[in-house]
Amino acid sequence: MRRLGLTAVLAFVLALFGFAPGASAAEPAPAALAFATDGATTTPGGTVKLSMTITNNKTYDIWFVYQTIDPTWLTTQRPDLKYSFTGCSLATVAGDTPCSGTGPSNLGGNYGATIPPGQSRTVTLTLRIAADSGCNGNIGFYSYFYAEFGDKTNTSGGPVYTPETRVLCA
Repeated sequence: MRRLGLTAVLAFVLALFGFAPGASAAEPAPAALAFATDGATTTPGGTVKLSMTITNNKTYDIWFVYQTIDPTWLTTQRPDLKYSFTGCSLATVAGDTPCSGTGPSNLGGNYGATIPPGQSRTVTLTLRIAADSGCNGNIGFYSYFYAEFGDKTNTSGGPVYTPETRVLCA
């Protein structure tokens, strides 16, 4: 009983002087990567637009972005599933511009960094399904990203998974 009283007094003193741990809301990630598609299904010979948006949640500019995109393991296990990325564009205020990076394996340069605080950049890839592709298979991708900020900090995240698209037979 004596120890319990001593513990209660100590906790009261710590809280009184502000040394007790306080509850706080979770901070948003410094940079967030999100995916969207313009359709949930397609057919052999069709296309799907895969959009990736990176958002700067910090109070400093993003100076540099590096991002990879790779098919999920289940996607690689379908030998009859045939697809390729056939286009890439960056959404800007003046309209879409062609990507400037090296393509879908390294998308970082395509975001047009510098990205100011609170702003986002969206890169859209066109995924073309071959006319002779197998049907009833899911196509999914995962991504890792790395961003450097103006305050000399960095963040990395992943794997981040894209929405899956199902190839339906025509």
